Amino acid sequence: MKTINILEKFGKFDEHWTPKIIGELNGQYVKLAKLKNDFVWHSHENEDELFMVFKGTLIMEYRDRVETIKEGEMVIVPKRVEHNPHTKDGEEVWVLLFEPAGTKHTGEVDHEKTVHDQKWI
Repeated sequence: MKTINILEKFGKFDEHWTPKIIGELNGQYVKLAKLKNDFVWHSHENEDELFMVFKGTLIMEYRDRVETIKEGEMVIVPKRVEHNPHTKDGEEVWVLLFEPAGTKHTGEVDHEKTVHDQKWI
């Protein structure tokens, strides 16, 4: 057992849309990511995803609506729901992600922003 300082972990990387693993429990990864501008439409066939915003404002676009998630708020995207997370006006957003260890970064979509080998920090 070891205490993890989340803000210290955010200070260890600068890449956008490149989740970093900081913990694992019960087959789930706890990840951090810095987001900026646009991402890619995708879904996850078998996995739900939790996004908790630490800094900034996350825009979560769905095919039928758009949600705004602010600092201290979270959203759970159910499996099979197509979504497109993004930020606006060049803002950098810091999020904590909680998802099954086998979750592919962009589901079955292969995009230039897809990260196939997510690293531990």
